Amino acid sequence: MNPKRKISRREALSTAGKVAVGVVAAGVVAGAAGYVAGSSAAPPQTITQTITKTETKVAETARKIVLGMVLGGYIEGSTWDGRQIKAVDRLKTIYPWFDYVYDEGVVLKGKDPISSAKDLITVNKANIIFGSWEPAAIPSFHRIAGDYPDVYFTGIVGSDISSQRNFMRVFVRQYQAMYLEGLIAGAITRTNKIGIAVGPACVQNWRRMAAFYLGIKDANPDATLYIKYVGEWYDPPKEREVSLALVDLGVDVLTHYTDSVEPLKVCEEKGIWFVGKDTDIVGLYGWSTTDTVAISFDTRWEVMFDVIFKEYLAGTTHPNRLIFVGMNRHLSLPPDNPWVPGQTILPAVDLQNNNKVGIDAISPKARPLIPDRILKLIEARREQMLAGVWDPFFEHELVSSGEGIAIPELGVDVPPKGTVVKPAGVVASDELLLGKLNFQLDGIVLVK
Repeated sequence: MNPKRKISRREALSTAGKVAVGVVAAGVVAGAAGYVAGSSAAPPQTITQTITKTETKVAETARKIVLGMVLGGYIEGSTWDGRQIKAVDRLKTIYPWFDYVYDEGVVLKGKDPISSAKDLITVNKANIIFGSWEPAAIPSFHRIAGDYPDVYFTGIVGSDISSQRNFMRVFVRQYQAMYLEGLIAGAITRTNKIGIAVGPACVQNWRRMAAFYLGIKDANPDATLYIKYVGEWYDPPKEREVSLALVDLGVDVLTHYTDSVEPLKVCEEKGIWFVGKDTDIVGLYGWSTTDTVAISFDTRWEVMFDVIFKEYLAGTTHPNRLIFVGMNRHLSLPPDNPWVPGQTILPAVDLQNNNKVGIDAISPKARPLIPDRILKLIEARREQMLAGVWDPFFEHELVSSGEGIAIPELGVDVPPKGTVVKPAGVVASDELLLGKLNFQLDGIVLVK
């Protein structure tokens, strides 16, 4: 276990009251993708993606990209900012025309993100700027994007999807892998009680728990998902307290949407299963073993960055303002690559545990607990999402529990209990998933 402090992604957005959602800027250009429902036996079906661009080329394309990273937290001990650095290190080995520079701890140190971004542009010649936390980009990049018209500004979406011509909002569809994790969690529980230690109440966490819950119920309709809020992204004592409270309820599978390793430690101490998030904490970080970690997923930020690079190198002056890549977007790799040996593609997000991917990533001790029909379902759904022909938020309806937080900036109230916000078989818009999913799904039990 790494004894050093694990850095919070968003200590600056620590309470529900700080869940800030900006007004969506007029003219947001987003790719609209429709997911085709299908059983595990159905052949893949083609999905059409429509992308609107008002201008495609400039006179001369860039010959070199320098990515300037305004990192909200620190690299060491972090599966967020740290994993993003692993991503750009990989890209640097692939592309001779790519380099990166960074300023870390910008939000945690209280540094002005505008000053950080300007230094990276003027001193280090960065032509793409990335904000790793929403507070590292909003509202700062809105204020300076117009001053640097030839620079791409990009920022992670927390719940605000506002953008500008050269300020793109970006994220990865982690929820697709979290649905698969839910299938696994639902299959390996023996008490039929699964828990999440949740940081703040916010759209990002409701989206995560929704996908996880849908997977649980598809694998095991008798299982119950219990959640309890920590209230902070990083609060080790509180994370431990919340995790222990969930264990006291009989939870035997636990995950977390916080940033310290305390929930993992609780699982090790209590002999229950842990489900990891954001990255392969066993294979990439060595913080535990597959005796405790049943499954994790890895977010391959390098795939998201690659999409942005291609836009820039093409000379696109009006790029897509909302980039939300999923398992069907990938980097091609040689079979002898050092990151996932034997694999020739690197999807934007995938199951990964102890450096193994897909169905093989399931802990050798957990796998015998999973019925063959669920293993086949996990494999089938993963293959369908890799092909881009299935998505849990298309397949399932989204029904409100009545628990949530209103977003007055967007005129969004918390839907009353039992409200079907999105019917089954209807595409969930990116705007809903990234900015307006402000409620807990009906059936999830909130422990107060």
